[in-house]
Amino acid sequence: MTDRTAAVTRTTAETDIEVTLDVDGDGDSTIDTGIGFFDHMLDSFSTHGLFDLTVQCDGDLEIDDHHTVEDVAITLGEAFTEALDDKRGIRRFADRKVPLDEAVASVVVDISGRPYFAFDGAFSQDSVGGMTSHMARHFCRSLSMNAGLTLHCGVEGENAHHEIEALFKGLARALDDATRIDERRSDVASTKGEL
Repeated sequence: MTDRTAAVTRTTAETDIEVTLDVDGDGDSTIDTGIGFFDHMLDSFSTHGLFDLTVQCDGDLEIDDHHTVEDVAITLGEAFTEALDDKRGIRRFADRKVPLDEAVASVVVDISGRPYFAFDGAFSQDSVGGMTSHMARHFCRSLSMNAGLTLHCGVEGENAHHEIEALFKGLARALDDATRIDERRSDVASTKGEL
């Protein structure tokens, strides 16, 4: 198997981002976005997906957290696209349900090359640790659009910290499952012959 790695940069008037990704990593991460809770979520994503991940982001946090969270998701989505290349041999589909105390998140993913995002549920508090709660939903949407994922997510609970963390863990576990190589498959998992 070839290395499934990527290094992607994105520079705009709003953010300056560097992301490296190893899909077949050990869960090692170095994250610095300037938003402590978002760093924690990306670290959790790396740990539970067993992705080696570095994210360095200098964003316009004096405005708010939107550009930083959105642009990191865009860049991470591009990194997955680059690392997975033609997607030969991947399992493609996965679903995970992950609890965290009273909260539970569900994630269903198809690495289809056809971006689509659906979300069910709401976050119980408006923000957590400097991150606006609805930006967790927007992160998933932006990742979906830029990694070519069909992604259905949902959350329920009473504590936004738990709801968002369960969502990031569920996303990590589902992507880990869907990106794994099926040794029985030598081509792509599609009757079309490509994803």
